[in-house]
Amino acid sequence: MKTIEELEDLLSKPSEMLIEDMKKLDGDLLILGIGGKMGPTLGKMAKRAIDEAKVSKRVIGVSRFSDERVRADLEASGIETIRADLLNEEELKQLPKVKNIIFMAGKKFGTKDHEHFTWAMNTYLPGRVAECFKHSRIVAFSSGNVYPLTSLKGEECSEEFQVNPIGEYAQSCLGRERIMTYFSQMNNTPLLLFRLNYAIDLRYGVVLEIAKKVYSGQEIDLKMGAVNVIWQGDANEYALRSLLHCSTPPKVLNITGPEKISVRWLANEFGKRFNKEARFTSEEEMTALLNNASQAHQLFGYPRVTLKDMIDWTAGWVSHEGSVYEKPTHFQERQGAF
Repeated sequence: MKTIEELEDLLSKPSEMLIEDMKKLDGDLLILGIGGKMGPTLGKMAKRAIDEAKVSKRVIGVSRFSDERVRADLEASGIETIRADLLNEEELKQLPKVKNIIFMAGKKFGTKDHEHFTWAMNTYLPGRVAECFKHSRIVAFSSGNVYPLTSLKGEECSEEFQVNPIGEYAQSCLGRERIMTYFSQMNNTPLLLFRLNYAIDLRYGVVLEIAKKVYSGQEIDLKMGAVNVIWQGDANEYALRSLLHCSTPPKVLNITGPEKISVRWLANEFGKRFNKEARFTSEEEMTALLNNASQAHQLFGYPRVTLKDMIDWTAGWVSHEGSVYEKPTHFQERQGAF
């Protein structure tokens, strides 16, 4: 895989299961925050699945669209777009009231010294969205960061695990969940809380960050000694298929891959592919942010893209100097200061 066109085609390719689910889903789809890293390919996947299902549904994407090229690309793919600031009450109220909402808007990076904006985006806005679309079903993106760090020798956090977020970003994500749960129960709004932990695209993500460090000879910090990841295309599909599993009280789903991945092992795998020695700093701590997504895998099946696929594709992408987003995950952060 060498071009962005090839990459985005793969990231937005629907499975037969998603196509069948689109036949069962009634109503149009509104994606709030479509302009982010995942939104464009999620929107395109939805449109492709609808077209292949031969059903009639609108896909509408809402964003501030700071990059006009993103908007033009979405519209060329058959997705209607609306430019709006979701924190503007009047603009929010003017959005079309459709049956299905995927709520992706939020704030993570740059939280430090801008905590007020993070809380506005991650906690205040979700309440306004839940009230505005109380007659819809909503899949709301959340984060695995709502869980505490757990022992590398113990079990990962399942949906039944006690939440205990570290830092203001993670706290504001839990705030999102609590506020949306309140409105779900008050208004009988079907809701699913989508706790995503490290989606992977060849242009960003944990796997790319480690690959780049190995390729350039930089040291890799091992204090966060293990991670979970999932291919962004699989996460996109899970989000769209989750629309059929919204409920009140809300359903909670952890979304990530099945493996507990050693950061040291991952770096050494890239070392083999690049014929370079991976270099490390520090040692693995005894705890890490690790989530168990077996419930999602039971509902939707295992991710279609394997970890080895992600490693191989990323190695090729880095070797050929493919385009990347300069948006680090800060997965090594242990104090929640994003």
